[in-house]
Amino acid sequence: MPILNAIVHRIEKAGEAPARLLPASAPLPASDALEAMLEALTRAYHAKSKAWGHFADTAMEADAAQGEDDTGRSPLAAEIGDYLAEQRDFVALTRPLAERLARLLDDHLSASGDLLVLDTRFGGARFLTLALLHHREGFAIDDALQPVPTRQLNLTQMSLAARLDVSQWQAGDSRQYLSWTRERGGKALAEGFAALLGAVEGVDAPGETRTLLKAFSDYVEKEDLAEDASREKTETLVDYASDQASRGEPITLEELSELLDEQQPRAFYEHIRNADYGLSPEIPPDRKTLNRFKRFTGRAGGVSISFDSHLLGSSVEYDEAGDRLIIKQVPKQLKEQLKSGS
Repeated sequence: MPILNAIVHRIEKAGEAPARLLPASAPLPASDALEAMLEALTRAYHAKSKAWGHFADTAMEADAAQGEDDTGRSPLAAEIGDYLAEQRDFVALTRPLAERLARLLDDHLSASGDLLVLDTRFGGARFLTLALLHHREGFAIDDALQPVPTRQLNLTQMSLAARLDVSQWQAGDSRQYLSWTRERGGKALAEGFAALLGAVEGVDAPGETRTLLKAFSDYVEKEDLAEDASREKTETLVDYASDQASRGEPITLEELSELLDEQQPRAFYEHIRNADYGLSPEIPPDRKTLNRFKRFTGRAGGVSISFDSHLLGSSVEYDEAGDRLIIKQVPKQLKEQLKSGS
């Protein structure tokens, strides 16, 4: 992943004292260490819980973002636009951002950190990534084979980070080109960070992922698939969605449909469109929702049962004391078979 520009600004924050910015005067030189750190940072970022959306670009959205300038646009979006048009250099782009982030720390977070900002290119796409990195105390072994204390970057504690897909933003055909971390337990901090970015949430990743899984469950039921086929398609969906999540890329409905059925590559896609689930063509996957999705299956005494885990407690109930499984919504095809066989 070629690095076009990279810089680190340090923000020192101790107790109740105001945050102090130690700005860099020039971008970082290229190095193998920087490339390796980018790879580790990317993996850590993809594993984070995130919001997805876009820069505020209307007066109403700007009011919601609370980070607008007099034009109703995100200040950061305007600054990045100047940088891409070569009207502002990388230092002049990132220093105001670091100053605003220092003020955010004063209001919501008593912690020092290094603001890393990277402009990178991957294939035909371009990304701008920013992350506030914290340190932790650790140990290393020196040349004399003695343990020595050392400070290490703690990527897992990355509470403030964002990633802009510059290519999608410039193309103007997406409303989810911007993602940012949204950690639990820090609502005020998360809202302040979104305001700093001038960002508006454009898609509910957990909700969209749940709707996709519901659409898949309906599809499996409609097709009346055998247990083995149902399990295989479930694994295909989860594997594909998890892989997209690990790479920080969206689930593409048409691509998923092709993977689910090579003989009828548009079957699942048409099922979604015909039933009008309201899903976007591309969905940012939510890893936590995916991890909770599985199918319960069992076979005994000529009875075979298979259903998705999210149906337990709603359409399907398990009575442990009575050793009974209660199905509240009998599938239409099964209902017709029961009627004809009675």
